[in-house]
Amino acid sequence: MGTSVQLTPLSGAHSEAPLCYLLDVDGFRFLLDCGWDDRFDIAALEPLVSICPTIDAVLLSHPDTLHLGALPYAVKNLGLGAIIYCTLPVNRMGLMYMYDHYLSRRAVSNFDLFNLDDVDMAFQNSVQMTYSQHLPLTGKGEGIVITPYTSGHLLGGTMWKITKDTEDIIYAVDFNHRKERHLNGTVLESFVRPAVLITDAYNALNNQPVRRQRDQEFVDAIITVLRAGGNVLLPVETAGRVLELILYLEQYWSLQRLSYSMAFLTNVSISTVEFAKSLLEWMSDAIAKSFEHNRDNAFQLKSIKLFHTRKELDELPEGPKVVFASTASLEAGFARELFVEWACDSKNLVLFTERGQFGTLARMLQSESPPKVVKLTTSKKIPLSGEELKSYEEDQNRLKREAARKAAKPAEEGNQASPAAGAGGDVAGTNANDSGGGQPLGEGGHAAVLWNVFMDGFKSAGTGIAPMFPFQEYSNEWDEYGEIINADEFVMREEETIDLGTSHTTTTRDGESRMDSEAEDMLLDEKPCKVVSDTISVEIKCGLQYMDFEGRSDGRSIKTILAHVVPLKLVLVHGSAEATEHLRQHSLKHVCPHVFAPMIGQTVDVTSDLSAYKVRLTERLMSNVLFKKLGDYELAWIDGEVGSQEDDILPLLPNSRIPPPHKAVFVGDLKLADFKQLLANKGVQAEFTSGALRCGESIAVRKVGGDGLQKSGNQQVIMEGPLSEEYYRIREYLYSQFYML
Repeated sequence: MGTSVQLTPLSGAHSEAPLCYLLDVDGFRFLLDCGWDDRFDIAALEPLVSICPTIDAVLLSHPDTLHLGALPYAVKNLGLGAIIYCTLPVNRMGLMYMYDHYLSRRAVSNFDLFNLDDVDMAFQNSVQMTYSQHLPLTGKGEGIVITPYTSGHLLGGTMWKITKDTEDIIYAVDFNHRKERHLNGTVLESFVRPAVLITDAYNALNNQPVRRQRDQEFVDAIITVLRAGGNVLLPVETAGRVLELILYLEQYWSLQRLSYSMAFLTNVSISTVEFAKSLLEWMSDAIAKSFEHNRDNAFQLKSIKLFHTRKELDELPEGPKVVFASTASLEAGFARELFVEWACDSKNLVLFTERGQFGTLARMLQSESPPKVVKLTTSKKIPLSGEELKSYEEDQNRLKREAARKAAKPAEEGNQASPAAGAGGDVAGTNANDSGGGQPLGEGGHAAVLWNVFMDGFKSAGTGIAPMFPFQEYSNEWDEYGEIINADEFVMREEETIDLGTSHTTTTRDGESRMDSEAEDMLLDEKPCKVVSDTISVEIKCGLQYMDFEGRSDGRSIKTILAHVVPLKLVLVHGSAEATEHLRQHSLKHVCPHVFAPMIGQTVDVTSDLSAYKVRLTERLMSNVLFKKLGDYELAWIDGEVGSQEDDILPLLPNSRIPPPHKAVFVGDLKLADFKQLLANKGVQAEFTSGALRCGESIAVRKVGGDGLQKSGNQQVIMEGPLSEEYYRIREYLYSQFYML
């Protein structure tokens, strides 16, 4: 019987909403991505409430908010405790995304959906994998193997292959087949006829211009504004496509020797670039080879300044500048702040490089007829003063007294019980902090002991033992060599501190990044503040322009890739209703007959129609089998008879009678260019003519596939020509290119 496979979209179906899907493989439940949008609306997570406690594993494909934004909240509040599988860049850059979102909102509001500790906790239970690493699951998932492959689009972007028995399930969303400056393209084309392919229709209706033309238009738009004395604002995501843009403009500024200021402004910009420097092996082949041969790190930036406060940006010299600022949606962060200031100047330009999320300010400004005036709500934190400060302090003091009173009750009960407990001799004091496992360490590493010595009235105890001040005698252990010392008490935690110039970012031994010290001091500052909001009208006089630097395959490329992969069943998710229906109709005609486009909450059964059985090859049968070597594998043709089932396994026995002869099976992938070279070495003249290889004077060899595409596993090699000595000689050379069984 085939592997049972069901898919249920929880978000991101027939819309451009965040991606989140439930995949059930023989009862093992995967959560494919766990996205949220920049508005952080809790109502959008309603489908996750009942699902999270039942999840067995989480697979993350990309590090941006749309793919993992809800992870900290789900782990903290929804009971998501499953192991998270991702690549190292997705883990590191995902942290940067969520740190920046929290810091951006916390600076201007009382954002409390999650904090930095929640972000760390969410990624703490993750397993980092490398591309093409096969990881067999254990326990409930025994028999399932997961493998990540490169998908392009973002650093560490992953296409997941889930294998159970003989069937492959591929989850590939937001992939990019094009090789870019800092990333290689996807390897989706290398898969042929998987049982199930889950992919998106996000770009099904879009076609991209030639890359060289797009890049030239991009720099021309920027340089034109700078020469006119204006500023260019590029709203970007924290650690996503901004790496491609930074690399391009850094190279362009260096080649053209431009002196205009450029800045990358986010709360974690320095840490983001530092991580990029250390993840070169995950990037394009050109970057990896450049570092391997010349020790040239592409992200050793010279023209772009890294800032994490607005004050640093304001200290740049007067004049035109280019600023990369988060977030791309303009819902929060430095990009929103700069937009409010720069929008009223006609010299400036706001250049969008990716489509804004639905319902955000960026999406509104990218429409065909953007508004001339927009109303925005701005917020800021101001310290309390006067009566407000006095009232706040009184409330805090009252809360502290109540907490102390509650904490004192158990201690008093312990004191009253201590004389009875000490009837045998010594009277032990009550240590409020001691839980029986040693003393806690206070500041400076000294033992901090808090003794509750308050006695109400000094009433004589019933046992006749008077109350005493507590005393604890410390007895050191000795042996023949002297006092016994526990070396673990003197071990210092080693930390690697990276010198980042104006800021101080600390990276611990396990690679986790901490925020800049100034930003941390701001969060730890306990000065009472209040949030003041104001609604303002922003008149838009600046230029607004959109250029596609999203790094996704366009509609034409998606259709070509699907026609090459030819899955047995295709599931379309994440895309507008129009784009999803367009790709569904195309796939029904040109890809496969089983195409599904489920709605939110709708479960589709994509169980394979094939039946898989386990067969045990008996020793009698294997003793007469002759294997042929094929690379790392050995192949053989076996004829046998299936016996009666034993423990869910069918034994394969030798034939009771002589089996009929079978047609020869040719195993291999013929490349006509290599065959042409072989013929030349054998003295046979060969040349390509009209898609065929013409050999000698009258022999032609051609390859054809099912629909004109050369697909492995569905190829036919046709040899045409009159029967002659030359024909048989060329056929012998052709057979030598295959393994024949």
